[in-house]
Amino acid sequence: MTAVPSYWERGRIKWDTVMVAGATPSTEEDGFWLEGDNPSGTPFVSIADMSRREYVSATAKSLSSDALESRSMPNGQPGTLLFAMYASVGEVAFLNISATWNQALLGITPDPDKVDSRFLRYVLLDMRDDLLRDVRSNTQSNLNARQVGDIWFQRPPLPEQRAIADYLDRETARIDTLIEEQQRLIKMLRERRKAVVERAVFSGLASYPTKSNAELWLPPVPSHWRVVQIGFASDTLAGYAFPSDGFSANEDHVRLLRGVNVKPGRVNWTDTVYWDMEAAPVPSEFDLETGDLVFGMDRPFVGGGVRVAAISDDDLPALLLQRVMRIRSNDKAGRGYMRYVMSTDAFFNYLYPLFTGVSVPHVSEWQVRKFKMPFPPPTEQKSIAAYLDEQTAKIDTLVDETERFIELAHERRSALITAAVTGQIDVREAA
Repeated sequence: MTAVPSYWERGRIKWDTVMVAGATPSTEEDGFWLEGDNPSGTPFVSIADMSRREYVSATAKSLSSDALESRSMPNGQPGTLLFAMYASVGEVAFLNISATWNQALLGITPDPDKVDSRFLRYVLLDMRDDLLRDVRSNTQSNLNARQVGDIWFQRPPLPEQRAIADYLDRETARIDTLIEEQQRLIKMLRERRKAVVERAVFSGLASYPTKSNAELWLPPVPSHWRVVQIGFASDTLAGYAFPSDGFSANEDHVRLLRGVNVKPGRVNWTDTVYWDMEAAPVPSEFDLETGDLVFGMDRPFVGGGVRVAAISDDDLPALLLQRVMRIRSNDKAGRGYMRYVMSTDAFFNYLYPLFTGVSVPHVSEWQVRKFKMPFPPPTEQKSIAAYLDEQTAKIDTLVDETERFIELAHERRSALITAAVTGQIDVREAA
């Protein structure tokens, strides 16, 4: 690693900036809180308003003048750096408007004779991973203003700070543009995947005469197909009520499949608990098998889609816990087809109205069994599933490769910032 240039000085946040912590007025007082960018109020910034943006230009809430006076709220001007001390620790963004902020944020205004604000933003971004490690090693889950003020950093002369900021503005913009292009590609690939699945599941692999369905969630399907309730085409079972005080961390015991483990299209064992079957045996019907579909009954869909996944050999042995439903096709050849049916908009559109007015979305085994699905002849189900396995595997491989490319681009971006703000590269030569 290249040594820091000898003529660079050491800076310290509390010596080289003015720091102002935020606050939150009472939420009980009438007239304190206004929606959005209300012209009669002052924008109020929370961490959600930053959301990995370089600039904060709008806020979800504003405060009245009475609210500002009640807590002596900070008065931030455009150009102020906001630094997140809670939750998204290390997030940093410029204010692009006059605004105030909550206690999770620290407003930082550099001394213009010592520190360029753009350079300081890159310094803080470079330190984010270290700050997150500090937070995780603490009993607290956040930083405070004193800890931020005590941060040391390398401070080149102002002209060189500006040159570094110019260089990083230019180079990170190039990387960000490339990342955005790859993210658009992933979106198109996922839309393509969805279209391939929907077309095969509801139309088959050939051109057939179609018939309409009474169910609003189902499109027309080939006229020789049946439409049946999923409960007639499968054996279903809601999970066993394992008492949580019996959960084990012993990996020699059997894994319990909980709702947290069921993601759209996959099982995730990152957060795993186990059960000692010798000490407390349970009925064998709760043993999962390869090819079983599992469905998260609480909050059954998230941003990535419906929480349905297929059990693979790698997931076994495993036991079915309550709030997760097992769906086992009556015909093993049809399990793959059924999995694709439950990933479609039709299943989502059937479920969604069931949650109107419910604070914690939940679906019952009976409601899932009532879902009417297209039911081709078994040979067609098998052909459709095989076709979709091949087509989706190709698309999924492209998505995985693109996501890896994005991950490497983020790593390149971080490495570039580190090298520039620590003097490992001469930005004049790089330019």
